[in-house]
Amino acid sequence: MKRYRREDDNSYALGITLTFELLKYAPDRAKRVYIHSKMQDGESLEKLKALCKSLNVPMEYGDKPFNILSQKENCFCIGEFEKFSRPLSKDGSHVVLHNPSNAGNMGTIMRSAAGFGVTDLAIIKPAVDEFDPKTVRASMGAVFHLNIQTFDSFEDYSREYGDRNLYPFMLKGRETLSNLKFKKPFSLIFGNEATGLPDSFLNVGTGVLISHSDRIDSLNLPIAASIALFAATADDFR
Repeated sequence: MKRYRREDDNSYALGITLTFELLKYAPDRAKRVYIHSKMQDGESLEKLKALCKSLNVPMEYGDKPFNILSQKENCFCIGEFEKFSRPLSKDGSHVVLHNPSNAGNMGTIMRSAAGFGVTDLAIIKPAVDEFDPKTVRASMGAVFHLNIQTFDSFEDYSREYGDRNLYPFMLKGRETLSNLKFKKPFSLIFGNEATGLPDSFLNVGTGVLISHSDRIDSLNLPIAASIALFAATADDFR
């Protein structure tokens, strides 16, 4: 057992809720479940034992993995899983993150995407690790619901999935979100937290601006992505 590194084949879901999400939605990737000595007996643990038994996922008891992997005092369960890559849907709508750099932000966007029914996530490198335990934790397990595919460049993504309606979100976008009618299948494209999308995206699809007051210079990335997802999928939840 050693601290997580990006080049590792496996990663970790820290906490019993995330471990249940792993076992329910990515059971073929589950490798092992670790249980801390302070984990209390009860209904949750019994359900976890039964689920692991049915999936033939081994359980290991002991505190050492927690000392290495988790700095959270209330983390008493860890699910170890093999990383995965699932091709995106050709017909479905996508979220595209261009050079995201913060694990917490990426995980939060994953959760919003799953919540609004957009289950395909494209990541353009360089990018933060989508399977960093911090990302997995911030996603609240949504990472296990998504198809995730990484690309070396936006051009690579476009060659494979470009036959769709592209909506880059930019401060220089020519269409305001409130006036836009999204056409499916769409790709909602977001830039880096600090720099946004480069100006080259002004020539990509329909640039979108989320209007706000002049009391702030911009919205942070997870909030902007959540607003965009809400607007783009509003008809699906009426």
